[in-house]
Amino acid sequence: MNLKERAKQLKTDIPAVFIALRKKETPMTAKILAGVTIIYALSPIDLIPDFIPVLGYLDDVIILPCLIAITVRLIPPDMFTECRIQAEGIWVDGKPNKWYFALPIVAIWLLVIYLIIKAIWL
Repeated sequence: MNLKERAKQLKTDIPAVFIALRKKETPMTAKILAGVTIIYALSPIDLIPDFIPVLGYLDDVIILPCLIAITVRLIPPDMFTECRIQAEGIWVDGKPNKWYFALPIVAIWLLVIYLIIKAIWL
């Protein structure tokens, strides 16, 4: 599998990991790592800020695929195949169909921004 095919597969693997996270049959270690993976994928915070040339994007290119690969290995293969099939419908024309999955992350960021502004103005 070349890099372009792997990148396309990541588009379905990330939602499939999210779907597997909600299933009872998923092992607890996979659920914990899946939660970390989903939070890292949706969060605007990176371990290395993106404005640092070259290094800023390396964490996205290396860390996220590694987290997904480890999470996928912890999930039973037959169940993950089923989750991939369910995740196929999430992307429509290259954009996420279910954008509202990001709302909890947006709510957390709005709360953090509010608390920072409140702390500065008091």
